[in-house]
Amino acid sequence: MADLLGSILSSMEKPPTVGDQESRRKAREQAARMKKIQEEEKKKKAEFRKRMEKEVSSFIQDSTVQKKKYNPMSKIERSILHDVAEVAGLTSFSFGEDEESRYVMIFKKEFAPSDEELEAYRKGEEWDPQKAEERRRLRAALDAQSANQTETQTASPSSNYRDKYSHLIGTSAAKDAAHTLEANQAYGCVPVANKRDTRSIEEAMNEIRAKRLKRGEEERGATSSS
Repeated sequence: MADLLGSILSSMEKPPTVGDQESRRKAREQAARMKKIQEEEKKKKAEFRKRMEKEVSSFIQDSTVQKKKYNPMSKIERSILHDVAEVAGLTSFSFGEDEESRYVMIFKKEFAPSDEELEAYRKGEEWDPQKAEERRRLRAALDAQSANQTETQTASPSSNYRDKYSHLIGTSAAKDAAHTLEANQAYGCVPVANKRDTRSIEEAMNEIRAKRLKRGEEERGATSSS
């Protein structure tokens, strides 16, 4: 019985010591501070969003401005501003290399930045539309000049075909060789003047008849001998 009572008493939670009470008090205080900090952060975000909504609304109503650049801000603030701009139908971008120097720019939809303008902001440069237009015109002029030079250039072979095939065509040009060509009678290549028939029609017909008569006599002689 005594052992049973002892086991029951030992299993019961012991009253907290002075050290445990102090630890619990500190934990409660820390939780209260964290809750207060979270509430303050939430309040700051709400106030910041309300201020951004007011500035964005003024920006939209001002017809004299096309874009607006903000000072560097934290990642959370940039996220809030991007969300406000999207809800308002604007275009927004973040620029800056370091986290401390990152800033947001908002643009009206009808004045959305070009790729060239965005590239200038990413490089940390100021955008000048007049200088950009001058650069585009100069680039177009250079491209047109280069295209004209390419069209007017005549293609020249890398080697002289006469030298390459001199063993076939000789050292003289084909046209020059044609003028100096001499007829080879062994192959029947004779000048046109030699091919012209100067006989009269009657003389030609008599010669044809004589050849026929001679051929007939030769055929009859061959038949009688057989």
